[in-house]
Amino acid sequence: MPTYLIERNIPGAHEMTPEQVHAGANKSCDVLDRLGSDDIRWRESFVTKDRITCVYEARDEEVIREHARLSGFPADEIREIAGTMDPASAEPRAS
Repeated sequence: MPTYLIERNIPGAHEMTPEQVHAGANKSCDVLDRLGSDDIRWRESFVTKDRITCVYEARDEEVIREHARLSGFPADEIREIAGTMDPASAEPRAS
């Protein structure tokens, strides 16, 4: 299943209380349950000042848009992830 990066513009996202984070995560999971794990899976999200960036596995962008519609969370930008890069991708360095 392809992996996607989803940008959600949410002013003040960094000011969410633990209760708001909990409620939002529960709402998202409820919608994911309705859509079915064969079509979409939430891997993780990162909260910054006015944005939540999420990593999802999904059969296509349309199911991500449906999740956004049903959950009430914006999906302002959806990009398929082509690959990953991290320090292990570099040439070995001399100690």
